[in-house]
Amino acid sequence: MKITNIRVTHVNVPLDAPFWWTAGLYSGASKSIIEVETDEGVVGLGEAPWWHFGEVIKAEIAPALIGADPLDIADCEARCVPPWQITANTGENAASVAFGAVELALWDIRGKVFGMPLYKVLGGAVRKDIPFSEYFSFRAAQGGTGGEMTSEAIVDYCLKMREEHGSTIFEGKLIMGDPELEIRTVRMLREALGDKAQIRLDSNMQWSLTTARWVLREIEPFNIRNYEDPVATFEEMAALRQHSRIPFSTHIPDLRRAVALGAPDYFVCNFAALGGLSKTLKFIAACEAMGKGFWCYSNDLGIMTSAYLHVVAATPWVTEASQSLFRWQIGDVIKDGPFRQTGNTVRVPEGNGLGVELDPAAIKRWAGHFAEHGPMGHFSDPNNPGRYRRLPLN
Repeated sequence: MKITNIRVTHVNVPLDAPFWWTAGLYSGASKSIIEVETDEGVVGLGEAPWWHFGEVIKAEIAPALIGADPLDIADCEARCVPPWQITANTGENAASVAFGAVELALWDIRGKVFGMPLYKVLGGAVRKDIPFSEYFSFRAAQGGTGGEMTSEAIVDYCLKMREEHGSTIFEGKLIMGDPELEIRTVRMLREALGDKAQIRLDSNMQWSLTTARWVLREIEPFNIRNYEDPVATFEEMAALRQHSRIPFSTHIPDLRRAVALGAPDYFVCNFAALGGLSKTLKFIAACEAMGKGFWCYSNDLGIMTSAYLHVVAATPWVTEASQSLFRWQIGDVIKDGPFRQTGNTVRVPEGNGLGVELDPAAIKRWAGHFAEHGPMGHFSDPNNPGRYRRLPLN
């Protein structure tokens, strides 16, 4: 079997309403969908975490992989990815992320050739119902949705998710640069959701160390399951650890520093950003050896989400719920997408490989959106147009 072509399609998938995060309003995602074609008619699907990695695939990765054996992942990587030590030193790690998106498609091909779901290729399932959190945030109103701009509205939204979907795991961003607003909202959430619900927070590094000490001291009595990136550096998290028992997580996959400093406690990562599924499995194994936890990223489309489902199904160490924006995604590129959780879980697909198929009409629609509007920005601050925010917010 040989790779004959790699097709890259840029797509936009907006959210039903934009939410506030540290850098401004986040209105949706611009991804690259990867199709790796072979001379035996087997096609593997991949997904790049942001559209510009698709340009790297077209320019650098695809030409290097034409004629390669898609089952020989080590050979494919050697054709197009320099050593990570060098790229980390020179700032040229885009090739690693871009290959990670393509490598996902190679694993999809492997499952299809072997005639089994990816979780079986990885050794079999230890669980098949995979936990995901609901998400909450301060959101602008748009088209009759969103508009949760008060503590009361956030609480009402979470109660609605519990009533309609059986959700008891909630993660959210309370990012308006107002510590008192966050403290009040957390208190109200705990009172409304009860003692058994999980509440996790994500600050996207909005707080200074001084403010973070204050905020965490006030919210610690409300049994916060995890706080993601409360401050901007591992060193500040280590200092914050002296004042708080709340676990910390991060998107920055620097395991050595986390072990040396004692914080953060968990990593939350996109598989392509780690360099592909193979490197992700090694990273999770290293986390297990070092006593650090792991769960999966959010705001991905159905291809990457399916990879999350299969890996968590086959990996005993990953026990915490992964993030999700499923409820806010108005579309996807896969048939019957996007995934939606019920009772906190999504069932792992049972089809061969990733177990998902592209929806041609959806691809056409969202590729058309990208062509017409360009990539979606997520650093826009309508209160200060033309300028980027600086951290910390408070």
